[in-house]
Amino acid sequence: MNVKTPKEITDTTLTIGSTKATLPLSRLLVQAVQAGAFIAFGGIMSLIVGFGFPEITAANPSMQRLLSGMVFPIGLILVVILGAELFTGNNALLVPAFMKRRCSALQVARNWILVYLGNFIGAVLFAWLMVYSVGLTASAPYHDAIIRMTEAKVSMPWLTCFLKGVGANWCVCLAVWLALAGHNLVEKSLGCFLPVMAFVALGYEHCIANMFFIPLGMMEGAAVTTGQFILSNLIPATLGNIAGGALLVGCVNAYVHLRDNK
Repeated sequence: MNVKTPKEITDTTLTIGSTKATLPLSRLLVQAVQAGAFIAFGGIMSLIVGFGFPEITAANPSMQRLLSGMVFPIGLILVVILGAELFTGNNALLVPAFMKRRCSALQVARNWILVYLGNFIGAVLFAWLMVYSVGLTASAPYHDAIIRMTEAKVSMPWLTCFLKGVGANWCVCLAVWLALAGHNLVEKSLGCFLPVMAFVALGYEHCIANMFFIPLGMMEGAAVTTGQFILSNLIPATLGNIAGGALLVGCVNAYVHLRDNK
C-alpha cells in the first residue's frame, strides 16, 4: 500500500484549502447541504443498527457503541469521496493554507460560516424528510433511543460537551488526513473508517451529527427546547470541534511539516 507521507498529505491540503476558500457561493452551499445529509445518513444508520439489538446490547453495553461506530463512518466516506463541504473537516483543511498565506482569515470565516449553515439545512431536512416523515424512528426501540439520546446530549455540563467536541473533531480530521494519504476508494474509505468509528464508540460530540440527532429527537417528542439545543449542546460542541480540528490537526501538521516551505 503506497500511501503519502505526512508531509505530502499536508502539502496537499494547501491546494485543497485555497480552493475551498474561493469556491463560488452556489457551489459551496449545495455541497454543504449535501454533506449535512451525508452525515445524517450515517447518523440514522448508527441509530438503527446500534439500537436494533436491545437484547444483546443490554448485557453488553459496549456492543451498542461498537455497532453504531461500525456504520456511522459511511457519512464521512461519502463526504470525502464525493467532495462535499463539511464544516468539521474544513476546520482543519483550511488552516495550513491560511498559515502559509494562501487564503485570508475572511475567506476561512466565509467558508466555515456558509458550510456550517448548509450542513445544518442538509441534516435537518434529512431528519424531517427521510427519517421522521417516513416513520423510521416512530416505533420501539428507536423512538425511545433517540429521545434518550437527545435529552442526554443537552444535559451534560457545558465543559464536558466542549471537551467531547474536541475529541470528536480531532478524530474526524485525523480521518480526513488519513483519507488524503490513500490513492483509491478502499484506502480512502479505510482512512475515514477507523478514527470515526473510534469517536462514535467513545461517545464524543460532533456538531453536524447533532444537527441531525437532536432535531430528530425533538420531532419525536423529546423534552428539549431550541434554546437548550443551541446553548447546551450546539455551541460547546461546535467550539470544541473547531479546537480539535483547527488546532490539533490543522495547526499541528502545518507547524510540523510545512515549516521549511517557501
